[in-house]
Amino acid sequence: MVSLAISLKGPAKFFNWGFISISIPNLIMIGLIVVLFVLALVIPFPTHESSAHAPSDEGK
Repeated sequence: MVSLAISLKGPAKFFNWGFISISIPNLIMIGLIVVLFVLALVIPFPTHESSAHAPSDEGK
């Protein structure tokens, strides 16, 4: 079995800010989800090059 670089046997550390108390692993996951969401909004969808241009009137 592969050994982990981090020991998961102990309790998780918590981030406390006012009345908000969240574990560090959950905070990391929420941050990653927010980053992926922003990337999904910023990165453009792939388009077809031929459909992006208007049809030409060469045949008329």
